Amino acid sequence: MLTGKQKRFLRSKAHHLKPIFQVGKEGVNENMVKQIGEALEKRELLKVSILQNCSDDKDTVAAQLSEGTAADVVQIIGNNIVLYRESEEHKEIHLP
Repeated sequence: MLTGKQKRFLRSKAHHLKPIFQVGKEGVNENMVKQIGEALEKRELLKVSILQNCSDDKDTVAAQLSEGTAADVVQIIGNNIVLYRESEEHKEIHLP
């Protein structure tokens, strides 16, 4: 679990990031979770965009992605979810 200070730090890091994954009307599937997990291993911090036609609400999508990738949800802002997971091999972000 992340502390408030760590979340604030990660939010500032994620501010300039563009979403690299989109959740559409199909919702979250196994393949997407696998790809996001691999991207988190390389990047540690990323944004996922939820499209207008997604049938699930953003809290449900965030919970599914967080559970499936073992990542922390840093923030849900608008239709974007910011995820963080410490990388095993590519550790670049050092939390306060």
